[in-house]
Amino acid sequence: MNLLLYSILMPLIVSFVSPFLNPKRATYLTSISFIVPFFAGLYYLFQGTQTQITLAHLFPPIGEFYVLVDPISNAFGITVCIISAMVAFYSFPYMKHRFEEMELDVKSEFRKYILFYGLYAASMLWLVYSGNFIMLYIFLEISLITSFLLIYMYGYGNRRWVAILYFIWTNVAGVLTLIGFLIIALDNSTLAIKGISAISMLAWLLIFIGMLIKLPGLGPHIWLPWAHAEAPTPVSALLSPLTVGLAGYILLRVYLIDPSFVEAYRNPILVYAIISSIYAGFAVFKQTDYKRLLAYSTVSQMGYILIGLCLGTYGLLGVVIQYMSHAFGKSILFMSAGGIIAVFHGLRDIRKMGGLHEYIPSISNAALIGFMNLGGILAIGMFGEFFILKGVVDVYGMNLAVILSLVFIFILSGWYSFYTLKRIFYGKPKGMETPRFSRYIDVPLYMIGILSILFLFPPLITALLDGLKIIIFGGALP
Repeated sequence: MNLLLYSILMPLIVSFVSPFLNPKRATYLTSISFIVPFFAGLYYLFQGTQTQITLAHLFPPIGEFYVLVDPISNAFGITVCIISAMVAFYSFPYMKHRFEEMELDVKSEFRKYILFYGLYAASMLWLVYSGNFIMLYIFLEISLITSFLLIYMYGYGNRRWVAILYFIWTNVAGVLTLIGFLIIALDNSTLAIKGISAISMLAWLLIFIGMLIKLPGLGPHIWLPWAHAEAPTPVSALLSPLTVGLAGYILLRVYLIDPSFVEAYRNPILVYAIISSIYAGFAVFKQTDYKRLLAYSTVSQMGYILIGLCLGTYGLLGVVIQYMSHAFGKSILFMSAGGIIAVFHGLRDIRKMGGLHEYIPSISNAALIGFMNLGGILAIGMFGEFFILKGVVDVYGMNLAVILSLVFIFILSGWYSFYTLKRIFYGKPKGMETPRFSRYIDVPLYMIGILSILFLFPPLITALLDGLKIIIFGGALP
């Protein structure tokens, strides 16, 4: 088990070492620091390992700090690692372009960027392996502060206002969640996950509202299109796929301890999630900014997380797989948007695109894989949609209204995905010059895309499902 502990420590340590290196070496070291825990997490996922690594014993009601190793944390952890590693490679040419655009010194600014980037990504990795809710909250706040600083310093447009908007909304989410955790501590005399036996309705409500803002759902979503659109693209490629989806991870952990809140309010949560997903799905069609379009797609896709949470054990399988699918697909798509921005001098307006496949076929083909993940077509998302539908039948029987609503959401995701693909990459070319760009811009997209397809097949999908069923089903599929 020390292998996993040392491997997840590596990104934290490297975060403070990399600023002393030149940008290229810092990029490689940061990427490697996430590739190592990726393989460690994958190894333990294949082993179906469940254990805890004690870090410290603190006084009640805080309780034990420990690393929680199980198939759920490994599934989320390997997703965080591979995307963080590939986005780090992508950051090397992209942020150089951004610093030059802002007329900043590349070397000095990259030192600051790689420090905050490393801490941001490492905090998300530690969050999913945290075995104590206060420990989890600490890393949640580190991810918030570092992402805020990256948007504030290197974002687009009115970046400072957008960063503050992002900080306020996500800080409200964090405070509500923290109050919920404190209530749990008072009720159970510990915040160590293994020692919590019950969660009160008030604590559940506060955590649920906090994570609803973080996801975000319809209503609290107003911060997300601004933050995703104006953040520097490497940050967008972590923020949408990983950070917001980790709200689903927190809700899943709370549910596995005590599902009473979701069981009591299953129907209103499900209706809200369906409305949220459909509204945001249709909002995608109205967007003219590529990154803003992807932000609305995130709101729609996060509706899947809430839907899965309402659908019993099979729905929980859908939550984990949908997180992975959305993370793979959306990281590819944000990096494709950033590639267009970098090689076509800031181009973001979809109305000025069309026929870009003629000029950047490698980015276009990678975007296709990204949209396949969102649409659940020939990628791991296929399993997510299957388990969500299975959960509907288990919980609601042959309720046509619910089944047809979910089928419509799945169709809507594919519809807006391939409609967007056509608008941007196909059709009549605009008479642009074929650009030359670094392989760091497109190769990382394919590394993520290939993994998302490999998870359709044994041994990856069997290891994932065999591990998850141990936690969610108690060892065997019913």
